[in-house]
Amino acid sequence: MPIINRVAELADDAAVWRRDFHQHPELLYDVHRTARVVAEKLRAFGCDEVVTGIGQTGVVGVIRGRVNASGRTVGLRADMDALPIAEETGAAHASTTPGKMHACGHDGHTAMLLGAARYLAETRNFDGTAVVIFQPAEEGGAGGKAMVDDGMMDRFKVDEVYGLHNLPGLPVGAFAIRPGPMLAAADQFDIAITGLGGHAAKPHECVDPIVVAAQIINAVQAIVSRGVDPLDSCVISVTRVVAGTAYNIIPETAKLSGTMRTLRAATRDFCEARLRAVVEGIAHANGAKATLAFARGYPVTENHATQTEFAARIAESVVGAKNVDRALDPTMGGEDFSYMLLARPGAFIFMGNGDTAGLHHPKYDFNDTAIPVGMSYWAKLVETALPAG
Repeated sequence: MPIINRVAELADDAAVWRRDFHQHPELLYDVHRTARVVAEKLRAFGCDEVVTGIGQTGVVGVIRGRVNASGRTVGLRADMDALPIAEETGAAHASTTPGKMHACGHDGHTAMLLGAARYLAETRNFDGTAVVIFQPAEEGGAGGKAMVDDGMMDRFKVDEVYGLHNLPGLPVGAFAIRPGPMLAAADQFDIAITGLGGHAAKPHECVDPIVVAAQIINAVQAIVSRGVDPLDSCVISVTRVVAGTAYNIIPETAKLSGTMRTLRAATRDFCEARLRAVVEGIAHANGAKATLAFARGYPVTENHATQTEFAARIAESVVGAKNVDRALDPTMGGEDFSYMLLARPGAFIFMGNGDTAGLHHPKYDFNDTAIPVGMSYWAKLVETALPAG
């Protein structure tokens, strides 16, 4: 594959950085060490500006090309946070912090973008400005939104923004992308049911919230199977049930929690409304009361058509057309790069991590052989989007 020669020379250094990040995982916005190391390296590389504290703990590096006749700015984003998982890889570079690990490859994303920043700062073979974005709190904390809300796009005059994520099961040296919805909106809900408790031998004197909960669990599946177009996509999963304290007591209350994933705004609105109607209706029919607390999370990650085509061409220039899937099926996972795509046109792409454990698995590890692929993708994206001369 046509990896840039200088990138290949820098890949070993990036792998060292990656393993250091892996050994020192940090969660959500509490990425102070990672952000500090990132900022120190960007300054050492000679970035024109390095700004910290964007969106609480985000870091932005600004690299200006040899000329700026175009006046254009391209943003490249990596995420820095880890997950609350106990690592089981047995690797020499395994996490040194119990209960925390880089189980999603953000250590690799950060290292690859740092490597690309070093290359771009050395060569500056482009016309315009490259902005490298290192984001906290992707794993449920909406760090992407925090950085956008902090004025990042306007402050650094970003015209387009691009994101990248590794994908286990996709070979190293392969990419996958699609225009339009790429990842789902990720919402969550809590259902509080109140009945009438009593002796388990006298259910007729009670209003059993567990029975109500069971009916709700079954009924919400029909929202998808009978309310959503079979060619559309929606998932409603009840993932937690809390009720009862003893064998012989019908409890007074029960609680359900879960997630809803959709790929279209209209489907999202419909399913939220129908979920509320099902919860309240079943409770009323059983003589109970129920309330739904619905929290909208990350919106749909929706790639812009022009930028998706461009990103696919860049990937092909690195690994060849046969190794780039331009029609990847959407995934129902969520991604807060969606907030950046709402703020600016851009595209999100998957890059192969090879035959490794899956994301968020305690035996997952980023594949260091993918580092020069990702670095070359970032470097060629900037040099092609902002051609010098």
